[in-house]
Amino acid sequence: MPIQIIHNVASWFLKKRIHQMELFLKYPHEVQNELLFQLLDIAKDTEYGKTHDFKSIKTYKDFNERLPIVTYEDIYDKIEQSRQGVSNIFWPTPIKMFAKSSGTTNAKSKFIPLSQEALEDNHYAASKDLLCMYLNNNKDSKLFVGKGLRLGGSKEIYHNNGTSFGDLSALLIDNMPLWASFSSTPSNSVSLMGDWEQKMPAIINETVEQNVTSLAGVPSWMLVLLNEILEKTGAKHIKEIWPDLEVYFHGGVSFDPYLNQYQNIILDDKFKYYEIYNASEGFFAVQDQNDSKDLLLMLNYGIFYEFIPMDVYGRETEKAIGLEAVEIGKNYAMIITTNSGLWRYKIGDTIRFTSTNPYRIRVTGRTKHHINVFGEELIIENAEDALKKAALKHDVEIVDYTVGPIFMDGKDKGAHEWIIEFKKIPKSLDDFRQSLDDNLRKVNSDYDAKRHQDTTLKMLKLHVAKSGLFYTWLKNNEKLGGQHKIPRLSNERKYVEELLSLQNKMT
Repeated sequence: MPIQIIHNVASWFLKKRIHQMELFLKYPHEVQNELLFQLLDIAKDTEYGKTHDFKSIKTYKDFNERLPIVTYEDIYDKIEQSRQGVSNIFWPTPIKMFAKSSGTTNAKSKFIPLSQEALEDNHYAASKDLLCMYLNNNKDSKLFVGKGLRLGGSKEIYHNNGTSFGDLSALLIDNMPLWASFSSTPSNSVSLMGDWEQKMPAIINETVEQNVTSLAGVPSWMLVLLNEILEKTGAKHIKEIWPDLEVYFHGGVSFDPYLNQYQNIILDDKFKYYEIYNASEGFFAVQDQNDSKDLLLMLNYGIFYEFIPMDVYGRETEKAIGLEAVEIGKNYAMIITTNSGLWRYKIGDTIRFTSTNPYRIRVTGRTKHHINVFGEELIIENAEDALKKAALKHDVEIVDYTVGPIFMDGKDKGAHEWIIEFKKIPKSLDDFRQSLDDNLRKVNSDYDAKRHQDTTLKMLKLHVAKSGLFYTWLKNNEKLGGQHKIPRLSNERKYVEELLSLQNKMT
């Protein structure tokens, strides 16, 4: 079948899905409420369902009062039983796959259950809807004339007790439906390679001669790959290699620090950037408009949403609210109940609603990845906004960064300690540091109050990272590729001290 016909058929099929979204766009609360009681009914005879008497839950109020809000640590033992092959604990159908991710308080990996329902009705449905919205917004797209370059995680899939675990991206690629596999590159064997440094040249060798029309992956690692491709081919920009390249679907980390670098190597004003919001626990939101930072919260993917206002998060007055009670502009911690058997689970992300008709959000950070040692409530959104403005003013590019606190010591006041790897170092580090501090004060009133006359916080401290410092840290910690990254903000000094120690050892 000619390529153009394949493109036309695929586009027609995907565009039909736009009608399936109209229901939750028009009736968001009804769709979410119906979904909640479907999940409760399906799981009523599970161990968890019997413990919390799902059968007697008749209202959202019952659900809110009956079920505890949990973290991974709270359900760790039950998940371990499930990984050993015990069925019907959280979800009635067998859980055969677990998405491995990092981020627990005890530094061990998390193993997030992934049901067959979630695979089909969440992750793959979201992928189709993302393509549907992109095609609907870009009538002249030639997306399926070529292939999509997918950059998955670097962990292999391990098998044990009839269950398997690995990076979410590896699990999705390994179980990918035929339609998605046909339109993707590189091959599964290359995509699932475990060694990132062997995988990179294998991807380049397999894709550089193909007609790539889209990119998909985490911005930090995709940028490494694209720069390697430019170096290998000698091309001045990526469109010399793939002239039909038209869109980059990205997620996993904030794109703001990377946008200028992508624009400099793609060199196409018409090129599109589409953001997705997914995690090991589920696929939550997608960009549904060209040139927008707002993400449409997808309400019919087998996930019921609740939200904890961040001004009460972690306090005795902490209480989750439903979708109908959220307010535009407020920061919330997101709580999910899923068709993989996660019940009122703290995912660890913070979001802010930009619209309630329809419900659109922006990801603002992590509940753990913020700095509030001195009452400054600095979140990632603040840090990256300030960093972007300072970088623009001083004409520099940021490769990576992390921030930690300098604790008060006697009469010495506290401060924030930044480690930044620049692609191009500012002409004056003092001027850049001042600009960064000024912009932090503009975007965060609490930070500004603590910085006023050095009341609590002194001027931030800035270290210039040696080239490759963050990459080396990730390699040393076996975290190359995939969703892995160093936390941008931390309430402790662990990452700052490890990086500074490593920097001293680098020649």
